[in-house]
Amino acid sequence: MVDARQRDGSPGGTPGKVPEVTAIFWLIKIAATTLGETAGDAVSMSMDLGYLVGTAIFSGLFLVAVAAQIAARHFRPLLYWSAIVATTTVGTTLADYVTRSLGIGYPGGTLLLVALLATSFLVWYRAMGSVAVATVTSPRTEMFYWITIMFSQTLGTALGDWSADTAGLGYGGGALLFGAALAILALAYLLTDASRTVLFWAAFILTRPLGAVLGDYLDKPVAAGGLALDRYTASAALLALMIALVLIAPRRVAARR
Repeated sequence: MVDARQRDGSPGGTPGKVPEVTAIFWLIKIAATTLGETAGDAVSMSMDLGYLVGTAIFSGLFLVAVAAQIAARHFRPLLYWSAIVATTTVGTTLADYVTRSLGIGYPGGTLLLVALLATSFLVWYRAMGSVAVATVTSPRTEMFYWITIMFSQTLGTALGDWSADTAGLGYGGGALLFGAALAILALAYLLTDASRTVLFWAAFILTRPLGAVLGDYLDKPVAAGGLALDRYTASAALLALMIALVLIAPRRVAARR
């Protein structure tokens, strides 16, 4: 999962606006998803605004960030990752609203989000012929890309909370579970000819619940198995780490061939 050149992507040489998928890409993604969890909780819980208001706030930020990303003519790393953070924060509060406020619980919320994500992939594939990230080279494709990412981030949040809470794995157990799943995907990438597109999206989805349980581990009470760190401080530290990683990451986009 360190090569963005999709084996099953469509041919062409048009540069895209999503970054090359290297090892540092995944480190930034995990930092961003962990930040999304702590920042989302800071707004909905620490500020006591609730999940619905938090979702409304982050939905607005998501729309602004994605509109700016789509309007940009070239790949801009900070802009791209700002949009990723926006998807993961709205995913945090939206997943909490769906699973808790709507009363359908983690199983119902997860099934609903799986259906929405599957529908997004299906519509994207039928419209464009591919869901490979290296084919994201037009505004229309970017719209499908960001909608799919938003649903994947929301699903990942629900999966993370489900594993840590309902399944009883705790934050450490959840981190081990999703870390092991990502390791299996990495081995599949290295040792098999499995679709790079499938492996990418599987890893993209699974890094979100990993970030969710890591974020909860940082800011949840000690009695609940967390470190009880201040959510604002934890979010600021994660943001600084993420920016540092973005600045040192190669500024190459996913290539098509």
